[in-house]
Amino acid sequence: MTSRRLALGATIAVAAVVFVLLLVSEPAPDPIRPGQPAPGFDLPLLDGAQVSLESLRGRIVLLNFWATWCAPCEAEMPAMQRLHAALAGKDFALVAVSVDAGRDEVETYAKRLGLTFPIALDPGKRVSNEYQSYRYPESYLIDRDGRILSRYVGPRDWDSAVYVDRIRRVIGGAGAEAVRE
Repeated sequence: MTSRRLALGATIAVAAVVFVLLLVSEPAPDPIRPGQPAPGFDLPLLDGAQVSLESLRGRIVLLNFWATWCAPCEAEMPAMQRLHAALAGKDFALVAVSVDAGRDEVETYAKRLGLTFPIALDPGKRVSNEYQSYRYPESYLIDRDGRILSRYVGPRDWDSAVYVDRIRRVIGGAGAEAVRE
């Protein structure tokens, strides 16, 4: 009988601690949605420069979170490279944010795939977490004023007509309606 009481007491104590922790912990942030401001960031690039969302203001930005160990990420990289080659300039920027811990594997990966677009490094996943990006690849299309236009979870054929045309319409001044799926 005593061991039952001890077990019950321990269970109640654990439940009370969990309850108190839930009460004092911060609530999870609301999901990032189209129309909301994109979280600001300032990250080092693979080439040694820095990139910030503020420095990209005035451009349409495709922000992609990925990792070298992610097979779907690797599958979409060639299409991202072709999109970058087709649209990069004063009106469009593609930034791929690696969440890998080490710079060396990212450099090797980028060279192997012939990637020329900017690759930012977020080894602590600070920016990835601010964007609530936990499944890779995950991308955000951001307007000239730094607002989220669309969120894409999973790989995409970024150089397909549907995405290229969609991004061109946004560059041309179309609003959020141009990126609805």
